[in-house]
Amino acid sequence: MTNKALIHIQNLVKTYALEGVSTQVLKAVSLSVMAGELLAIVGASGSGKSTLMNVIGLLDVGDGGEYWLKQRDVSSLGQDELARLRNQYIGFVFQQFHLLPRFNASQNVALPLVYRRLPADEIEHRVMQALSRVGMAKFARHRPTQLSGGQQQRVAIARALVGEPDVILADEPTGALDSRTGAEVLDLFMALHAEGRTIIMVTHDEQVAAQCKRRITLADGQVIAEVQQ
Repeated sequence: MTNKALIHIQNLVKTYALEGVSTQVLKAVSLSVMAGELLAIVGASGSGKSTLMNVIGLLDVGDGGEYWLKQRDVSSLGQDELARLRNQYIGFVFQQFHLLPRFNASQNVALPLVYRRLPADEIEHRVMQALSRVGMAKFARHRPTQLSGGQQQRVAIARALVGEPDVILADEPTGALDSRTGAEVLDLFMALHAEGRTIIMVTHDEQVAAQCKRRITLADGQVIAEVQQ
């Protein structure tokens, strides 16, 4: 493949079957993302945004088409290899944070590195760096229930950063936050992008999408518009 994009998807198709009825959720979607881009994926509920995000994040696979990640065809890899690449290359930030309640902030952030089986001292150093980057170092020993929503999302962002991924996928990252806290979290994403990080956001929030340099709109499983802002 000659395309030098960090992510290159060509004619991606995804179909789900429920009670014998097949529904094509993604219909020949094509998309390229270069390193360092800040991209918003927008669209109404049911447009295919979350399915596309899951495929990009190697949480799901398409039924047809191609997906190249860092010039490697990942379309037909097995689950073990997908999990390894997901841990190595992709950081996730979700609307509902997905922090483990029995773990403190430091332990939650450490999880991607624990899966890599890195030495404990290296994990601790990198975790504190990530927490410091998002302004949460002094809350390292706090459990999620002891943190506000905005603080929990900052911990989730630190968890996405700690493995130094090639791309951060953020699914409605401000959706569970009030407007002021959401603006603070969005400012953090903008600062991370300014450092050169590649960020893809799925969002329904026009204010969030307006901050992104590029916007792709999905409808009925197809890309219907693309705007460079």
